[in-house]
Amino acid sequence: MTHPLLDLPPLTAGRFAAIEDRVARLLGTAQDVVVMQGEALLPLEGAIRAAAGPGTVALNIVTGPYGQTFGNWLRDCGATVHDLAVPFHTAVTAEQVRRAFAEHSAIDFVSLVHAEAATGNTNPVAEIGEAVREQGALFYLDAVASVGAEPVLPDAWGVDLCVIGAQKAMGGPAGVSAVSVSERAWARMAANPGAPRRSYLSLLDWKERWIDGGRKALLHAPAQLEMLALEACVERIEAEGAGTVMARHAAASAATRAGALALGALEPYVYEAKDAAPVATTLRTPPDVDASALVARALAAVPALPLAAGGGALAAEMIRVNHYGPEATLTAVQDCLTALGAALTETGRKTDPEGARRAAGDAWERPGGAGLSGA
Repeated sequence: MTHPLLDLPPLTAGRFAAIEDRVARLLGTAQDVVVMQGEALLPLEGAIRAAAGPGTVALNIVTGPYGQTFGNWLRDCGATVHDLAVPFHTAVTAEQVRRAFAEHSAIDFVSLVHAEAATGNTNPVAEIGEAVREQGALFYLDAVASVGAEPVLPDAWGVDLCVIGAQKAMGGPAGVSAVSVSERAWARMAANPGAPRRSYLSLLDWKERWIDGGRKALLHAPAQLEMLALEACVERIEAEGAGTVMARHAAASAATRAGALALGALEPYVYEAKDAAPVATTLRTPPDVDASALVARALAAVPALPLAAGGGALAAEMIRVNHYGPEATLTAVQDCLTALGAALTETGRKTDPEGARRAAGDAWERPGGAGLSGA
């Protein structure tokens, strides 16, 4: 029995390398880009374990749950870790980073999440990158949620290790990911005796056996369907235009925030619009309304909506509108607001769903969303 997803010719090393090159162009980087054969946690963990060790002094910036995870990995590597934590409803600033450097002058590694889809905030990487360059530290960035929703520019920002995934704003597969690696980062890994070798986590294996070999022989059988899906989603972004894709996400964020305020009972979880991630918008429920129960009620009515409750301790107070990838549309935003309004009405709250739809539409059409009403 034949099947179009099964009876495929082998994915050649040349095509694999060509996909890496397209990802590099998407990031505007001249650094080496390695497409990893697993979800983004693979390069996120692999890059930390390759670059950090007992002699590392790390500044780990925590603006959400992933920042907490990175601190755990760094400590597990034996690094000395100084956490810079800010409330999840805001973003870190370059000035806070400079103050941390002043307090801990030995810092030589900085880890940061660009956009935290789990909490809905985004951090000013360009300004932070300037502060990191002043210190001369290695800069590690999780851009999994931000890529496709807002600019991600490793070279311009001085990022040494930039990890991306395709499953959010890029609208692609979850089973492959990528990391751009600077020459400084490769040198740090090569000098680290604890860097993974002969391991699925090993970036150095890819460097020595793939890149240094001219990208002619793959380390192992590639995840073919995921690689083809990654290629397809990059092609789709190229065809639409990266600027247009990012504008849709920015418009969806603005529309969700405006619509939630007009709806009543809900408010943006991230206080300032400048700190709000374009990839997803988080909303805060009233103290007496359980967010997870409210989301369950909304999804019971319309199961396909891109809605979720916050994770862990945030499940009781936070709603996530995941307007990324194919859901970065005005229709998706308005449908979410309508469903949340209906669910709130069932709890006895007074809401204005029509007003919310109008406010969302007006915000979509403002600068940043102009011309996207048909999306």
